[in-house]
Amino acid sequence: MSPTEIQPGRLFIGGQWREAADGARMEVVDPSRGAVVTTVAEAGAADVDAAVRSAREAFDDGAWSGLSGRERGRVLHRVAELIRENADELAQLESLDVGKPISLCHAVDVTNTANDYEHFAALAHQIDGAVRDTPMNALAYTKRGPLGVVAAITPFNFPLVLAGTKIAPALAAGNTVVHKPADETPLSALYMAALLQKAGVPDGVVNVVTGTGPVAGDALLRHRGIDKVAFTGSTAIGRHVAATAGEALKPVNMELGGNAANIVFEDADLEKAVGAIIKAFVFNTGQFCMGGPRLLVARPVLSTLLGILADAVPGVPLGDPRNPETVVGPMAGEKHLKKVEEYVDLARKEGGRIVCGGERLDLDGGFYYKPTVIADLSNDSRVVQEEVFGPVLTVQPFDSEDEAVALANSTPYGLASGVQTSNLARAHRVADRLQAGVVWVNDWAMLDPAMPFGGVKDSGYGREYGPEALDAYTKVKSVVVSLD
Repeated sequence: MSPTEIQPGRLFIGGQWREAADGARMEVVDPSRGAVVTTVAEAGAADVDAAVRSAREAFDDGAWSGLSGRERGRVLHRVAELIRENADELAQLESLDVGKPISLCHAVDVTNTANDYEHFAALAHQIDGAVRDTPMNALAYTKRGPLGVVAAITPFNFPLVLAGTKIAPALAAGNTVVHKPADETPLSALYMAALLQKAGVPDGVVNVVTGTGPVAGDALLRHRGIDKVAFTGSTAIGRHVAATAGEALKPVNMELGGNAANIVFEDADLEKAVGAIIKAFVFNTGQFCMGGPRLLVARPVLSTLLGILADAVPGVPLGDPRNPETVVGPMAGEKHLKKVEEYVDLARKEGGRIVCGGERLDLDGGFYYKPTVIADLSNDSRVVQEEVFGPVLTVQPFDSEDEAVALANSTPYGLASGVQTSNLARAHRVADRLQAGVVWVNDWAMLDPAMPFGGVKDSGYGREYGPEALDAYTKVKSVVVSLD
C-alpha cells in the first residue's frame, strides 16, 4: 500500500470505508510547512454510533472473541509482519502528519509498534486463570475473558505507537475496538486499519472514526455500548474522560501528562549524562509525556554542565523532518508552538536566564522552535511546575540527595524520572524514592513492550506494555463447583 490509498480519508466501520454521515471533512496539516496536505472524514455522533454497533455485533458473533488465544496470536503476528513490510509508508505518514524526523519514525515509532503487536501476539494464548485452594468441598477456579467493546482514544504526539499500546492488548484479549485518533494526526490510524484487515482481523473488530474530541470523542465516551475506555492525553482532558466514563461506570485506564525530573549527581559520567539530558528534552521535539524537561544538578557540577549544554544544544540538527540527519523537527501544530512561546516568555518574566535557544526558527513556514535551556528559575515557577510539552529544559541546583528527591517529587505529575550516577547503591535508593511509573538510570527513554509504563498522581493510572497491560482488557470470573 502507499499513502495515496488513504488520501480520501474515510471512516473505517464494519470493515468498510465510508464518508461521515453528514459529509463533513477536516484538514490535515504538514507541520514542517504549515500547509494542508489532505482532508479526512469528520465523524459525528451518528458515525460513532455506527462504529460502536459494528464493534458490538463483531464481539457478540464470536468471530474474534470466540477464537482461541493461539489463533488470535497468529493474526497479531501477521500484523507485526505487515507493519515491517510497510515500514517506509508508515514512517512517511507519521513524519508528514506529526512533523517528526523520518529517522525517528523508523527507529522508534514503526519498530516499537511492530514489536508491540508481536509481544501481545505471544501473550494472547497465555491468558488463563488459576485453581484456588479453599476449605470448601469444591473445585474453585478463575477464568479471564474479554471485556467487550473498547474505546481507544489516542493523542497527536505518537499516533502509531500509542494506538498500538491499546489496540494490540485489547485484541490479544479478544475485545473489539473503536479507535478515535487525535484530531491533528489521523493518517497512520487509517493506514493501520487497512493493515489489520489485511492481516485477517475480522470486519467490525477494529473501527476507526476520525473527528474532533468535543464531538466524536465525547460521543464515544458517552455511548452505552462501550465497555472500557483507554485514553492517552493531557491531564485536563483526562479528568473529563474519567468523569464522563464514570457516569456509566465504565472502567478507564489513562496515561496523562508528565513533567519528569532528570537528576544528575556529582559522580555522574558527564559525557554520558549530557547525551541522556539532551535526548530527554528534545526527543520528539519535547512532545513526549515521558520526556525530561526538568534537570536537577548537583551544585558542584552545575556551572560545568550548563557550559556543556550551552555549547552542545545549539548543535543538535534541527530542520526538515524528511532529512535523515534531522534530530529535532517542528512542533506538531501552530497552537503547540504558541504554547511553548508563551511559556518561554513567562520564564523570562519569572527571572529565568535563557542559556540557549528561546526563539522560533523561521523555516519553510513550519512550526519550529529552537531547543531552549533555562536557568535561575525558582521551584515554584509555573514553567518548572507545569507541563510545557516542547523542547524546553529548566535547570535547578541541589545540595543533597534528599533535596534532589524532594525537588523531583514536587510537581503534581509522576510519569517518569531519571537518575544519572555512577553509584549503584544510590541509583537503586533514589529510584525507589521517586514518585514515578518508570525510572531510567544513566540514560533516557529506554522502552520495550515487555516493560510496563504508566503514571501516578496527576499522570494517570493503569499500565501499558508488559503482561500487566492485559489486566486492563480482561475480566475475571470465579467458578465454584460443589463436590458434595
